[in-house]
Parts: sequence; structure tokens; C-alpha cells
Amino acid sequence: MYDIIIKNGTIIDGTGTPKFVGDVAITEEKIRFIGDLHNEHAKVEIDAAGKYVTPGFIDVNNHSDTYWRIFLDPALESLLHQGITTIIGGNCGSSLAPLANHEVIRGIQKWVDIKKVSFNWLSMKEFLNELQQKGLALNFGTLVGHGTLRRGLIGDEVRDISPAEMKLMKKMLTIAMKEGALGFSTGLVYTHAKLASSREIAELAEIVRKYNGVYTTHIRGEGSELIKAVEEAIRIASETGVRLQISHLKAMGKKNWALMEEALNLIETARTSGIDVHFDVYPYTSTGSVLYITLPDWATEGGRTMMLSRLKDEKTKRRIIKEMHANDFDYSKIIISISALDKTLNRKSVVELAQIQGKTVEEVIVDILIASDGQVVTMMDVLSEKNVDKGVLNPFSIISSNGSGYSLEHHKTGEMVHPRNFGAFPRVLAKYVRDRGVIGWEEAVYKMSGLPAKKFELSNRGILLEGNYADIVVFDPEKIQDLATVENPYQYSKGISCVLVNGQIALNSGKITDQRAGEVLRRKTSLFEF
Repeated sequence: MYDIIIKNGTIIDGTGTPKFVGDVAITEEKIRFIGDLHNEHAKVEIDAAGKYVTPGFIDVNNHSDTYWRIFLDPALESLLHQGITTIIGGNCGSSLAPLANHEVIRGIQKWVDIKKVSFNWLSMKEFLNELQQKGLALNFGTLVGHGTLRRGLIGDEVRDISPAEMKLMKKMLTIAMKEGALGFSTGLVYTHAKLASSREIAELAEIVRKYNGVYTTHIRGEGSELIKAVEEAIRIASETGVRLQISHLKAMGKKNWALMEEALNLIETARTSGIDVHFDVYPYTSTGSVLYITLPDWATEGGRTMMLSRLKDEKTKRRIIKEMHANDFDYSKIIISISALDKTLNRKSVVELAQIQGKTVEEVIVDILIASDGQVVTMMDVLSEKNVDKGVLNPFSIISSNGSGYSLEHHKTGEMVHPRNFGAFPRVLAKYVRDRGVIGWEEAVYKMSGLPAKKFELSNRGILLEGNYADIVVFDPEKIQDLATVENPYQYSKGISCVLVNGQIALNSGKITDQRAGEVLRRKTSLFEF
């Protein structure tokens, strides 16, 4: 007898091939049979008549690690309600391992008091072992963050890496890859990585290619610098042979929207020349970012302490404000999302705050950064809906959330999180597939499961296939819908009735169970690596 049979469903297997009606049988953590099982019985039988049965969704750009959600709220409910069964962390240059020393964690942590989290690891192996003991609701794999390596060696200094430091970075990356990291990520837009040369990144990417990992990059610029930034990423992939994933590809600011088409052309041209490049997208026009990116580059050099020192110096502050005023950035689109200040500031636009205080927008931004010790996350509605469409529809895109997992209880903190944390994947299925019909069910599911599993070489996952792990989603195609909005993000998506993680029911009849069946996913190693 099987443990579970999902009966009478329409199966979309994650390969992109046409859907078909069938049953899925599961024993322990794996799929044992797909086909006609109407005469068979199991300990648990799930009637999926009128519903679609798909692989669990894989979120390749998730930040539940560096936002500490995997420790503070390991149920990750907002992700399960989206049908997400696997997340990949360590994105945008920031990972929780390997750590050169315990002080590095202070530079990695986002907007959480790290005293609430007990950590006792330095190496990638120790970190992954610790996570396995935590009992996660979802599967988790991680990249190695370039910023984590760099800051572990030079702290808040913003300078070129010395040959000796480069050698040590390469050694740490090599060990981490051997210990199970899926690849390597950069966040080249952030202060501590901006000075990193293409050569520095390429040398590290060569190691990733040696271990057949993926290089993911939050490129150097997503505004007027977009094309040069995409060209740099592709050049590094071309020179090293590494498999490339461009994180949350977008063109920020109306004056730069036309650049998206050129960026996509660059990626498609690279593909025709044999470069393994993909990109991920989330289906919203609002971005989530730190407030200090609105400052001139030179003002943030040297890290937060140096930045705050400049902002507090009256003469330097006036220069910063003058340059901000001259850069024609559309500050009207900025809303305070998360800050270390009074929570009443959250949900306020900086323009609104400027009007209340009788100051310029630039003055208010500087004041907020000083008062919050530089720790402010914003939402900015600066993307084109047409460009988001182009990204979702492109054959080389992967759907991601670029978010974290939360429970409804988190709203009590007063933080205004991005709706993508609650709705990214159902939003694509509802808006782009069912309502607008611009992409088919099979292709959308492929972008959420089979393609990311193939890209990141997640063995026996991402496809409904006998012998694969039973990460499965059952949803009603007529009812699946994201509910989270910018104004009210704390709303679980609806329409997903059942989610299985490694053969265990994690969500049943739309409600989270107490199962914590997530596995830590490690890169498949070769006997010749050690």
C-alpha cells in the first residue's frame, strides 16, 4: 500500500510538456508511480478532481536566510501558501557561511537583533548541519556570498583585495563548494562590493565553474548602467565558462525602461553563442531596496560608519544633498518599508514626510538615514509593467520572489514587507496564465520548477517523475490568486489546497500542518573533488 495517492488531478509535470489527467502515488519521501491508480488505495488519499498537480515551486532568489526568517520563523508560512517547497539563499553577495570570524555576522545581518539568534558555525559544513537540525518546513540550499567572503577579510574597508587576501578568498570558496554550496553570488551594487574588479569576480567564478556551480549576480547597476552591467556579467561567464544567473533583472526608473529590451537581446545573443545564462524576475513593478542607494556613490564608501559620519558633517551633508537634487531621481516613488525608527514612519512616502516637515525630500532622506543608523528598507514603484511582462515571458527567465518567508503574526512588528513575500508565484499563475493568457500553464510551471531545478542541478527535484522526491503542489486553477498588496501585504495567497515536501503534507486544505520535512540541499559532489 502507498502512503499517499493524489487522485483524479490534471498533472503538469514541470518539463513544459502538455498536461494530462492521472494519479500520483507516494511512499515515504518519493514518487513511486504516476498513471491510473483508480483501483489502488493508500493510507491518505487526496482527491484532486478539477485541480492541477504540479512539482513544488523552487524559489532561486530568496532571502529567508539573511533576513533570519529560517531561524525566527522556520515554518515560512507565506512561502508554503505560494506552493514554494525549495528556496535558495546566499543571494546578492550575502550568505550566512562561510564566516572568516564570528564578527562577520554583524555585517551580514539585516534588520534583526542578532542576539535573538544563536549561531555556532563558521564553515559551510557547520552551517548546513545546523540548519538540518532546525527542522525547516522547506528544502534549503545556499550560494556563497562574495560580500560575506570579502567583508570577512577586510571588514568595512572599501579597497582592492591584496593577492594574499585573494588567495584566502579562493580557498574559502573552494572549501565551501566542496562542503555543499550550490554556487557563488555577488551584490555589485552594494558599497562593499562596488570596487571589486571584474578580474576579482572572474577568478572566483573560475572556481565555481570547476565545481559546476552557478554564478548569480545582482549586477552593478539597474538604472542607466544596466547595459554595461549585463555585459560585464556575460563577459565573466564567457571568459570562465561558469553558468550564469542574473538576479531580479530589471530597468529602474522611467528614463531607463527602454534599456530592458536591449538587456534581453544581450542575454538572447549570449545564449546563441553557447553561454549558459538565465535570469530571474518577480511579477511586481515595486522594488525593495535600502534607502542609502539614493546617495551618491562616494557618500557610502567605507561602509555604514563612514557614511553616517559624512551625513552628520554639515559641509559634506550639503554637498550630498546638492548632488542628490541634481541626479533627477524620482523620489516620489519611495515609501518607507522597514526601519529602526518609530514604526509610525513605515508606510509613509518620503515626499509626504518632507511636506509635513517643511523640508526638501533630499533633506528628509538624509535625516532618516542618520536617525535610523542607516538601517532603512524602502519600496520604490519604479519599474515598467510592460518590462515585467517581457521578463516573465522570456524563454530564459525563471520566476522568483526575491523575498522571505513570514507569518501573518509578523504584521504586529509594524514592518511593511513587500507583497512578493506572500504572493509572487500565485500572482504569475493568476495574472499571466489564467486571466491574461499570455503564457501557458505548462510553461509557467516549468519556469517555477523544472527549469530552476535543472539550472541549479537539484537532483531528483523540480519534475513529477517516478523516483523523484515528492515535492508537490495541488491547486485550483480557477481560484489560485495572490491577495497581498503594497497597502496590505499580510495576506496569504489562496487556491492552493495541498503542498507536500519530501512526501509529507506541509499544507492541507489550505492550512499549515506541523510537519517540518524540509531537507538541506547540498551540491552533488564528485569522488575526484577531495
